[in-house]
Amino acid sequence: MTRAEQGNGTAVVEFIILGFQTIPEVQFMLFLMFLVTYITTLLGNLLIMVLVVTDHRLHSPMFFFLGNLSFLETCYTSTILPRMLASFLTDKYVISLNGCFLQYFFFTGLAGAECCLLTAMSYDRYIAICKPLHYTTIMNGRCCLQLAGVSWVNGLLASAVVTSLMPQLTFCGTNEIDHFFCDFTPLVKLSCSDTHWIELVTFILASLLTLPPFLLTLISYLFISYTVLRIPSSTGRHKAFSTCSSHLTVVTLFYGTLMVVYLVPKPNTLGDLHKVFSVCYTVLTPLVNPLIYSLRNNNIKKALR
Repeated sequence: MTRAEQGNGTAVVEFIILGFQTIPEVQFMLFLMFLVTYITTLLGNLLIMVLVVTDHRLHSPMFFFLGNLSFLETCYTSTILPRMLASFLTDKYVISLNGCFLQYFFFTGLAGAECCLLTAMSYDRYIAICKPLHYTTIMNGRCCLQLAGVSWVNGLLASAVVTSLMPQLTFCGTNEIDHFFCDFTPLVKLSCSDTHWIELVTFILASLLTLPPFLLTLISYLFISYTVLRIPSSTGRHKAFSTCSSHLTVVTLFYGTLMVVYLVPKPNTLGDLHKVFSVCYTVLTPLVNPLIYSLRNNNIKKALR
Protein backbone atom coordinates (compact mmCIF):
# COMPACT_ATOMS: atom_id res chain seq x y z
CA MET A 1 0.00 0.00 0.00
CA THR A 2 1.72 3.18 -1.17
CA ARG A 3 0.93 6.48 0.47
CA ALA A 4 2.34 10.02 0.46
CA GLU A 5 2.67 12.18 3.54
CA GLN A 6 0.23 15.08 3.71
CA GLY A 7 0.01 17.22 6.82
CA ASN A 8 -0.66 15.11 9.90
CA GLY A 9 -2.03 12.16 7.92
CA THR A 10 -1.42 10.24 4.75
CA ALA A 11 -2.82 10.59 1.26
CA VAL A 12 -3.45 7.61 -0.99
CA VAL A 13 -1.55 7.65 -4.29
CA GLU A 14 -2.48 4.13 -5.39
CA PHE A 15 -5.65 2.07 -5.24
CA ILE A 16 -6.18 -1.65 -4.88
CA ILE A 17 -9.03 -2.81 -7.11
CA LEU A 18 -10.51 -5.80 -5.29
CA GLY A 19 -12.45 -7.03 -8.32
CA PHE A 20 -13.60 -10.61 -7.75
CA GLN A 21 -10.97 -11.56 -5.16
CA THR A 22 -13.75 -12.36 -2.69
CA ILE A 23 -14.48 -15.52 -4.72
CA PRO A 24 -10.95 -16.97 -5.29
CA GLU A 25 -12.21 -20.45 -6.20
CA VAL A 26 -13.46 -19.23 -9.60
CA GLN A 27 -10.57 -16.94 -10.58
CA PHE A 28 -9.34 -19.16 -13.42
CA MET A 29 -12.85 -19.65 -14.77
CA LEU A 30 -13.45 -15.89 -14.69
CA PHE A 31 -10.16 -15.26 -16.50
CA LEU A 32 -11.11 -17.65 -19.31
CA MET A 33 -14.63 -16.20 -19.55
CA PHE A 34 -13.40 -12.59 -19.75
CA LEU A 35 -10.61 -13.49 -22.19
CA VAL A 36 -12.99 -15.24 -24.60
CA THR A 37 -15.52 -12.42 -24.21
CA TYR A 38 -12.91 -9.74 -24.96
CA ILE A 39 -11.52 -11.51 -28.03
CA THR A 40 -15.03 -12.19 -29.38
CA THR A 41 -16.07 -8.58 -28.76
CA LEU A 42 -13.04 -7.22 -30.60
CA LEU A 43 -13.45 -9.57 -33.56
CA GLY A 44 -17.22 -9.01 -33.83
CA ASN A 45 -17.06 -5.24 -33.71
CA LEU A 46 -13.99 -5.03 -35.96
CA LEU A 47 -15.78 -7.25 -38.50
CA ILE A 48 -18.77 -4.91 -38.56
CA MET A 49 -16.50 -1.86 -39.00
CA VAL A 50 -14.71 -3.55 -41.93
CA LEU A 51 -18.01 -4.52 -43.56
CA VAL A 52 -19.44 -1.01 -43.19
CA VAL A 53 -16.35 0.51 -44.80
CA THR A 54 -15.82 -2.00 -47.61
CA ASP A 55 -19.33 -3.10 -48.68
CA HIS A 56 -21.13 -0.50 -50.81
CA ARG A 57 -24.53 -1.90 -49.79
CA LEU A 58 -23.82 -0.73 -46.24
CA HIS A 59 -23.00 2.85 -47.21
CA SER A 60 -26.11 4.35 -45.63
CA PRO A 61 -26.79 6.48 -42.51
CA MET A 62 -27.99 3.49 -40.47
CA PHE A 63 -24.77 1.55 -41.04
CA PHE A 64 -22.63 4.67 -40.63
CA PHE A 65 -24.00 4.95 -37.08
CA LEU A 66 -23.58 1.19 -36.60
CA GLY A 67 -19.91 1.51 -37.54
CA ASN A 68 -19.54 4.31 -35.00
CA LEU A 69 -21.26 2.18 -32.37
CA SER A 70 -18.95 -0.78 -33.06
CA PHE A 71 -15.87 1.44 -32.79
CA LEU A 72 -17.22 2.90 -29.55
CA GLU A 73 -17.92 -0.56 -28.11
CA THR A 74 -14.38 -1.66 -28.98
CA CYS A 75 -12.90 1.29 -27.09
CA TYR A 76 -15.45 0.93 -24.29
CA THR A 77 -14.61 -2.64 -23.39
CA SER A 78 -10.87 -2.00 -23.88
CA THR A 79 -10.84 0.53 -21.02
CA ILE A 80 -11.65 -2.22 -18.50
CA LEU A 81 -10.98 -5.78 -19.68
CA PRO A 82 -7.22 -5.66 -20.55
CA ARG A 83 -6.31 -4.39 -17.06
CA MET A 84 -8.65 -6.92 -15.46
CA LEU A 85 -7.13 -9.77 -17.45
CA ALA A 86 -3.61 -8.62 -16.52
CA SER A 87 -4.63 -8.62 -12.86
CA PHE A 88 -5.81 -12.22 -13.09
CA LEU A 89 -2.45 -13.26 -14.56
CA THR A 90 -0.11 -11.27 -12.30
CA ASP A 91 -2.16 -11.08 -9.08
CA LYS A 92 -1.39 -7.34 -9.06
CA TYR A 93 -4.53 -5.32 -8.46
CA VAL A 94 -2.86 -1.95 -7.93
CA ILE A 95 -3.66 1.09 -10.09
CA SER A 96 -2.17 4.55 -9.71
CA LEU A 97 -4.29 7.58 -8.82
CA ASN A 98 -3.87 9.11 -12.29
CA GLY A 99 -4.42 5.74 -13.95
CA CYS A 100 -7.70 5.38 -12.08
CA PHE A 101 -8.83 8.87 -13.12
CA LEU A 102 -7.87 8.12 -16.74
CA GLN A 103 -9.85 4.87 -16.76
CA TYR A 104 -12.85 6.69 -15.31
CA PHE A 105 -12.58 9.44 -17.95
CA PHE A 106 -12.65 7.04 -20.90
CA PHE A 107 -15.27 4.74 -19.39
CA THR A 108 -17.80 7.49 -18.57
CA GLY A 109 -17.02 9.48 -21.70
CA LEU A 110 -17.71 6.50 -23.94
CA ALA A 111 -20.83 5.55 -21.97
CA GLY A 112 -22.18 9.09 -22.39
CA ALA A 113 -21.32 9.07 -26.09
CA GLU A 114 -23.20 5.77 -26.48
CA CYS A 115 -26.34 7.29 -24.96
CA CYS A 116 -26.25 10.10 -27.52
CA LEU A 117 -25.30 7.80 -30.41
CA LEU A 118 -28.20 5.44 -29.70
CA THR A 119 -30.50 8.48 -29.79
CA ALA A 120 -29.06 9.52 -33.16
CA MET A 121 -29.75 6.01 -34.45
CA SER A 122 -33.35 6.18 -33.21
CA TYR A 123 -33.75 9.53 -35.00
CA ASP A 124 -32.47 7.93 -38.18
CA ARG A 125 -35.08 5.15 -37.87
CA TYR A 126 -37.78 7.74 -37.11
CA ILE A 127 -37.03 9.66 -40.32
CA ALA A 128 -36.78 6.44 -42.37
CA ILE A 129 -40.18 5.14 -41.24
CA CYS A 130 -42.21 8.26 -40.48
CA LYS A 131 -40.82 10.57 -43.18
CA PRO A 132 -39.50 8.24 -45.91
CA LEU A 133 -39.90 10.77 -48.75
CA HIS A 134 -37.62 13.23 -46.95
CA TYR A 135 -35.10 10.65 -45.71
CA THR A 136 -32.32 11.25 -48.22
CA THR A 137 -32.70 15.02 -47.86
CA ILE A 138 -32.63 15.09 -44.05
CA MET A 139 -30.18 12.27 -43.34
CA ASN A 140 -27.45 13.48 -45.68
CA GLY A 141 -23.74 13.03 -45.07
CA ARG A 142 -23.36 16.34 -43.25
CA CYS A 143 -26.24 15.58 -40.87
CA CYS A 144 -24.83 12.13 -40.05
CA LEU A 145 -21.37 13.52 -39.33
CA GLN A 146 -22.84 16.24 -37.11
CA LEU A 147 -24.96 13.77 -35.12
CA ALA A 148 -22.03 11.40 -34.63
CA GLY A 149 -19.64 14.24 -33.78
CA VAL A 150 -21.99 15.78 -31.23
CA SER A 151 -22.46 12.36 -29.60
CA TRP A 152 -18.71 11.85 -29.14
CA VAL A 153 -18.05 15.43 -28.01
CA ASN A 154 -20.92 15.48 -25.49
CA GLY A 155 -19.83 12.27 -23.79
CA LEU A 156 -16.12 13.05 -23.62
CA LEU A 157 -16.67 16.70 -22.61
CA ALA A 158 -18.97 15.82 -19.72
CA SER A 159 -16.53 13.16 -18.56
CA ALA A 160 -13.63 15.64 -18.78
CA VAL A 161 -15.47 18.10 -16.52
CA VAL A 162 -16.00 15.51 -13.77
CA THR A 163 -12.53 14.00 -14.11
CA SER A 164 -10.93 17.45 -13.84
CA LEU A 165 -12.55 17.85 -10.41
CA MET A 166 -11.24 14.54 -9.04
CA PRO A 167 -7.61 15.64 -8.40
CA GLN A 168 -9.03 18.17 -5.92
CA LEU A 169 -10.22 15.29 -3.71
CA THR A 170 -8.05 13.94 -0.93
CA PHE A 171 -7.98 10.18 -0.47
CA CYS A 172 -6.91 8.84 2.91
CA GLY A 173 -7.58 5.82 5.06
CA THR A 174 -8.31 2.68 3.06
CA ASN A 175 -7.31 2.54 -0.60
CA GLU A 176 -9.32 -0.55 -1.57
CA ILE A 177 -11.93 -0.09 -4.32
CA ASP A 178 -14.60 -2.77 -3.95
CA HIS A 179 -15.24 -3.00 -7.68
CA PHE A 180 -13.48 -4.31 -10.79
CA PHE A 181 -12.84 -0.83 -12.28
CA CYS A 182 -12.68 2.81 -11.19
CA ASP A 183 -16.34 3.80 -11.05
CA PHE A 184 -17.54 7.04 -9.51
CA THR A 185 -19.41 5.86 -6.40
CA PRO A 186 -16.79 3.45 -4.95
CA LEU A 187 -14.08 5.99 -5.76
CA VAL A 188 -15.77 8.93 -4.04
CA LYS A 189 -16.52 6.78 -0.96
CA LEU A 190 -12.77 6.59 -0.32
CA SER A 191 -12.35 10.37 -0.22
CA CYS A 192 -11.93 12.05 3.16
CA SER A 193 -12.61 15.53 1.73
CA ASP A 194 -15.92 17.23 0.94
CA THR A 195 -17.47 15.50 -2.09
CA HIS A 196 -20.72 17.51 -2.16
CA TRP A 197 -19.87 19.62 -5.21
CA ILE A 198 -18.38 16.87 -7.36
CA GLU A 199 -21.38 14.63 -6.60
CA LEU A 200 -23.76 17.45 -7.55
CA VAL A 201 -21.91 18.20 -10.81
CA THR A 202 -21.76 14.49 -11.67
CA PHE A 203 -25.46 14.03 -10.98
CA ILE A 204 -26.39 17.00 -13.19
CA LEU A 205 -24.15 15.93 -16.09
CA ALA A 206 -25.19 12.28 -15.81
CA SER A 207 -28.85 13.32 -15.85
CA LEU A 208 -28.31 15.51 -18.93
CA LEU A 209 -26.46 12.72 -20.76
CA THR A 210 -28.95 9.95 -19.98
CA LEU A 211 -32.46 11.30 -19.36
CA PRO A 212 -32.93 13.54 -22.48
CA PRO A 213 -31.43 10.93 -24.87
CA PHE A 214 -33.57 8.22 -23.29
CA LEU A 215 -36.74 10.32 -23.58
CA LEU A 216 -35.94 11.29 -27.19
CA THR A 217 -35.36 7.64 -28.05
CA LEU A 218 -38.64 6.71 -26.37
CA ILE A 219 -40.53 9.46 -28.23
CA SER A 220 -38.99 8.35 -31.54
CA TYR A 221 -40.24 4.81 -31.02
CA LEU A 222 -43.69 6.00 -30.00
CA PHE A 223 -43.97 7.81 -33.36
CA ILE A 224 -42.48 4.79 -35.14
CA SER A 225 -44.98 2.43 -33.48
CA TYR A 226 -47.88 4.72 -34.37
CA THR A 227 -46.76 4.87 -38.03
CA VAL A 228 -46.13 1.13 -38.28
CA LEU A 229 -49.53 0.25 -36.81
CA ARG A 230 -51.20 2.39 -39.50
CA ILE A 231 -49.69 0.28 -42.30
CA PRO A 232 -52.58 -1.82 -43.67
CA SER A 233 -50.72 -5.05 -44.52
CA SER A 234 -49.10 -7.28 -41.91
CA THR A 235 -46.18 -7.87 -44.29
CA GLY A 236 -45.58 -4.12 -44.53
CA ARG A 237 -45.75 -3.74 -40.75
CA HIS A 238 -43.28 -6.54 -40.21
CA LYS A 239 -40.87 -5.17 -42.82
CA ALA A 240 -41.01 -1.65 -41.36
CA PHE A 241 -40.49 -2.76 -37.77
CA SER A 242 -37.72 -5.22 -38.67
CA THR A 243 -35.52 -2.29 -39.78
CA CYS A 244 -35.37 -0.99 -36.20
CA SER A 245 -35.78 -4.17 -34.11
CA SER A 246 -32.01 -4.66 -33.69
CA HIS A 247 -31.53 -1.11 -32.48
CA LEU A 248 -34.50 -1.38 -30.12
CA THR A 249 -33.02 -4.56 -28.62
CA VAL A 250 -29.64 -2.84 -28.06
CA VAL A 251 -31.33 0.19 -26.47
CA THR A 252 -33.33 -2.04 -24.12
CA LEU A 253 -30.22 -3.96 -23.03
CA PHE A 254 -28.11 -0.84 -22.54
CA TYR A 255 -30.60 1.25 -20.56
CA GLY A 256 -32.00 -1.76 -18.73
CA THR A 257 -28.63 -2.75 -17.27
CA LEU A 258 -27.74 0.89 -16.51
CA MET A 259 -30.94 1.30 -14.50
CA VAL A 260 -30.32 -1.90 -12.53
CA VAL A 261 -26.75 -0.85 -11.67
CA TYR A 262 -27.26 2.83 -10.82
CA LEU A 263 -30.91 3.16 -9.72
CA VAL A 264 -31.59 -0.03 -7.74
CA PRO A 265 -30.50 0.30 -4.07
CA LYS A 266 -27.29 -1.61 -3.32
CA PRO A 267 -27.24 -3.03 0.21
CA ASN A 268 -23.97 -4.53 1.43
CA THR A 269 -25.32 -8.06 1.08
CA LEU A 270 -25.65 -7.52 -2.69
CA GLY A 271 -22.10 -6.26 -3.26
CA ASP A 272 -20.98 -9.16 -5.46
CA LEU A 273 -24.35 -9.25 -7.23
CA HIS A 274 -23.92 -5.55 -8.05
CA LYS A 275 -20.59 -6.40 -9.69
CA VAL A 276 -22.32 -9.05 -11.77
CA PHE A 277 -24.89 -6.50 -12.98
CA SER A 278 -22.02 -4.11 -13.79
CA VAL A 279 -20.41 -6.84 -15.91
CA CYS A 280 -23.61 -6.95 -17.98
CA TYR A 281 -23.32 -3.39 -19.29
CA THR A 282 -19.53 -3.06 -19.32
CA VAL A 283 -18.62 -6.46 -20.78
CA LEU A 284 -21.64 -8.33 -22.15
CA THR A 285 -23.41 -5.44 -23.91
CA PRO A 286 -20.43 -4.69 -26.22
CA LEU A 287 -20.32 -8.43 -26.96
CA VAL A 288 -23.99 -8.93 -27.87
CA ASN A 289 -24.37 -5.75 -29.95
CA PRO A 290 -22.51 -7.10 -33.03
CA LEU A 291 -24.28 -10.45 -32.61
CA ILE A 292 -27.71 -8.78 -32.54
CA TYR A 293 -27.03 -6.73 -35.67
CA SER A 294 -25.37 -9.65 -37.48
CA LEU A 295 -28.15 -12.13 -36.79
CA ARG A 296 -31.15 -9.81 -37.25
CA ASN A 297 -30.08 -7.56 -40.12
CA ASN A 298 -30.41 -8.98 -43.63
CA ASN A 299 -27.92 -6.53 -45.18
CA ILE A 300 -25.24 -7.49 -42.61
CA LYS A 301 -25.89 -11.20 -43.27
CA LYS A 302 -25.60 -10.66 -47.02
CA ALA A 303 -22.35 -8.74 -46.56
CA LEU A 304 -20.98 -11.53 -44.35
CA ARG A 305 -21.81 -14.13 -47.02
